[in-house]
Amino acid sequence: MNPRVLRRFIVYLAVATVVMFTIWTVFQEQFEREPGDYQTEMGGNRLKDGRHDEALDYFGKALDEAPNHRGALMGRALVFIDRQQYDLALSELTYLIEFLEANLEADDRTGKAALAAAYANRGIVNDREGRHEQALADYIEALKTDSGAVEGPGWVDKLLYGDPNPSTIRDRAQYIHEQLKLPEDQRVLRIPEIDAEQRPYKPR
Repeated sequence: MNPRVLRRFIVYLAVATVVMFTIWTVFQEQFEREPGDYQTEMGGNRLKDGRHDEALDYFGKALDEAPNHRGALMGRALVFIDRQQYDLALSELTYLIEFLEANLEADDRTGKAALAAAYANRGIVNDREGRHEQALADYIEALKTDSGAVEGPGWVDKLLYGDPNPSTIRDRAQYIHEQLKLPEDQRVLRIPEIDAEQRPYKPR
């Protein structure tokens, strides 16, 4: 066989292999995932970029495909928290908590992490709105549900946000608990410049 023809055949075969692998990967990504997962991932990417309207659109599409998709519900709540639309965030998180508590399987570890994150985020909303007793109750429930899921940001977040020792909900819960034991006129429950740095949780 002519070496030039053989070489061309090998190159074509390699290109065809790469193309078929790419098509197969895209097929798996698009069609073999659970309903709503792809749209939720796209919404999460838009949320990271601060493109809230687009994120909500994707989360809405995910919920059209899979009503009660926990990632999409959480994503919507995070958009509302970012926008300081706390009433909407509270409603979304309360619905998600009630849905998960009613439907969670005992061995669903990612579901437990989602439930813990929902409690933690509802605690943050209550905290920012000055409902500190409710915030404390939510933080405690988050830690009881899955403490590992809400122990604080990972090293990537620490690097991105420049804080090697960020406050966790455990820290915040302990602080609120101690402050609530003091006479009301001695409590310091809000320090706006510090409170503003508290970031919501997404299940890992």
